[in-house]
Amino acid sequence: MRRNTGTAGLTASPVLVGAVTLLVALVAVFLSYNANAGLPFVPTYDLKAELPNAANLVKGNEVRIGGSRVGVVKAITPVPDENGDPSARLDLQLNPDLDPLPVDSTLIVRSKSALGLKYVELTPGKAGAGYRAGSTVPIEQFTPPPVEIDEVLNMFDARTRRGAQRSLNGFGTGLAGRGQDLNTLIRDVRPLLENLEPVAANLADQQTQLARFFGELGDAAAEVAPVAETQAALFGNLATTFRALADVSPFLQEFISEGPPTLDTGIEEFPRQRPFLRNSAAFFRELRPGVRTLPASAPLLADAFEFGADTLPRTPDLNRRLASVFDSLAEFADEPLVPQAIRRLGLTMRSLRPTLAFLTPVQARCNYVTLLLRNVSEHLSEGDSNGTWQRFIIIAAPSGPNGEGGPSRAPASGPGLDNYLHTNPYPNTASPGQPDECEAGNEDFVLERTSIGTVQGNQGLVTDGQEEQK
Repeated sequence: MRRNTGTAGLTASPVLVGAVTLLVALVAVFLSYNANAGLPFVPTYDLKAELPNAANLVKGNEVRIGGSRVGVVKAITPVPDENGDPSARLDLQLNPDLDPLPVDSTLIVRSKSALGLKYVELTPGKAGAGYRAGSTVPIEQFTPPPVEIDEVLNMFDARTRRGAQRSLNGFGTGLAGRGQDLNTLIRDVRPLLENLEPVAANLADQQTQLARFFGELGDAAAEVAPVAETQAALFGNLATTFRALADVSPFLQEFISEGPPTLDTGIEEFPRQRPFLRNSAAFFRELRPGVRTLPASAPLLADAFEFGADTLPRTPDLNRRLASVFDSLAEFADEPLVPQAIRRLGLTMRSLRPTLAFLTPVQARCNYVTLLLRNVSEHLSEGDSNGTWQRFIIIAAPSGPNGEGGPSRAPASGPGLDNYLHTNPYPNTASPGQPDECEAGNEDFVLERTSIGTVQGNQGLVTDGQEEQK
């Protein structure tokens, strides 16, 4: 029989047995040391992820979904973000069955224990597209911002602790000796809780967006925080105000009790005020042109009021005398022929409108009527106790053929310097349809040239005794 010397040789060599044992131990230690980083030769789904702060993460921390480990943090690298501020980039090794991870998935760094151990919580999304291996999860997907345990503990600063102590002291004092009342409250609150159950169910429904409500409350509190002291002063001032109102509370009660009848009266009467308000608005609109003239007319009105203060006391006697005048006017108006005469007068005035419209600029623009009256008064200004006489002087007419001093067959046209006819029987007076000029009396006397009718050019709007009009 032949002996098997192979096995006997392996066990017979203590050095070989020790070497094999040491090798197995080293492999076990290596596998145990690298277990958190993943076993060698096991396929993984590798991703990169950006986050604003590594939040005390270390290499080898777990990646979890719903509390189950699905990967590890392979490496943490500090990198600047797009604004140049420091941020972090994680190299994640995930289980292959997560490939591809939906692009709307979110990540957040959470505390694993109170001692500071962290892990990355991964919440897969529902998008159809996913990240390919080696892709980077953008920084926007790290949401919401993580809250560290030290931030929670920092809320309980000295001021907050004093407030909590005072609240506990106040509640303790307020509840002391009221055990029986609390028992009664607990018994009577049962119907409230039974009715509260469907209300709470409605509030818990996602359509109510109650979580958003509390978030908005937080935002509102953050907005109010800078003016907290001002609000505290407001409540203090309100207390002072209410103490002052306590003295007039009976009058306030009467005011409140009279409020409903007043409102009923307003509801009934205000619609009737609308015509008055419309008429008042129209009246004030019509007053606007007059009000705009007040800066110029106010001094004149002041003078009128000053003279009126002296004159009005003497008007009662005049008013008594006017009574007989108005009686006579009433009798005159009752005459049958008076309305006919007024109608005829109206027709006359209407027929005179075109003439007056044509003649109005003669005075309003060119001042010719005033000049005529001035010249007439000067013409008859000489006189004595027996009367007045005309002032005149004889001016000899130019001599020559067809001269103006005698009969002529044609307009005078020389010879000589002044034996030329100058006449303008129908000058322009700025009337409708005419050039805007006061031509009469402003024509130039041109020697050695006959001038009949209107002259060339615009003679302006200035006459004797008148300033230039602009």
